[in-house]
Parts: sequence; C-alpha cells; structure tokens
Amino acid sequence: MRTAEVIRKTAETDITVRLDIDGAGKADIRTGIGFFDHMLTLFAKHGCFDLEVKCDGDLKVDFHHTVEDVGICIGKAFEQALGDKAGITRYGDIILPMDEALVLCALDISGRTYLSCELDFPSPKIGCFDTELVKEFFHGFTRACPSTLHILMLDGDNSHHIAEAAFKGFGRALSAACAPDERLDGQIPSTKGVL
Repeated sequence: MRTAEVIRKTAETDITVRLDIDGAGKADIRTGIGFFDHMLTLFAKHGCFDLEVKCDGDLKVDFHHTVEDVGICIGKAFEQALGDKAGITRYGDIILPMDEALVLCALDISGRTYLSCELDFPSPKIGCFDTELVKEFFHGFTRACPSTLHILMLDGDNSHHIAEAAFKGFGRALSAACAPDERLDGQIPSTKGVL
C-alpha cells in the first residue's frame, strides 16, 4: 500500500494530509481557501490519488502560509508513500489543454529539487486568491518531495484556466511518474542505484 499520513503543526498552520497514491481520485480538501480547495480537488481527481487535506491556517494574515505549508505536507506524503522509489517510472509529462489555456508539465522524481514555473497570469488574483501562490505551492512540494518540475504556459488568457491546467497537468504528470514500470522488476530507476 503506497499510503501516507503527514501531520504538521507550526505557529502558522495545523495540517493533516492523508494520501493513497493508488486511489480513485477521491478528495476531501478543507484549507479554508475555496479556490485552492478546487485546485487540489482537480489535482487528486486527474492524478487518481485519494487525498485528504485539513488545514487550519492563519488566513487572517494572508493565504501564503497555508498554500506553501500544504504544498510541503503533500510533498512529504508522496515522499513517504513512495519509499525508496523502487520500480517507479520516475518521469511523467503532459501538455494539458484547458479551453484557451495550454500548459506543459514535466516531472522527474529525481531526489534533486528544482522548480521552473513559468505561468504568466493576466490577473494578480483569482477571486481573493493571489496567483503568485500557485508557484509557492509547487515550491513547497518540490522541496519536500525532492523533484525536478517544469511547468510552462504555452498559451492562455484566463487566469483560472491557466491555474487549472497547471494543477491538472501536475496531477497527470505525477501519476505517470509514480506508476510502476514492470520492466524495472522492482529496481531503482537510476544508474546510481538510489534516488
């Protein structure tokens, strides 16, 4: 069972994440930020992950700590659930359309942290959600589950659609990278022998 539970409490957030990588896309997301809940629900659905996120954050300050810390906790959950990463495909990529938006997402669960997130949002906010926080989520994830992640907007002029394409694409690329590769026969997918 590739499952994990992560609990993280700080002066800014109190978070519980439960993950089943080999799920059916069921999501129960409660961060107190409606748009972020929507994005994480899409991520889980399109990645076919069962994901539960409960966060009590300092939303009276702003949404930054909640978004970043949830990214960290989801990243930790994947790192924990994948274990030594034996037998996984390791790489995943997709070019995902969402109406007029088109976003490339490419991922390597490499054990090395690198993020390139080139999303050109036309508006600084989607409702009350700061669009710059999309990148903060992905920063949190890649730090906690050391990965190389490239997200590149190829087209788009609607901020909601651009964010949606990024989260759906991330779910699909991560699902592909986590998938077992039977050709590896349980081996680590690296000439180093470790990820």
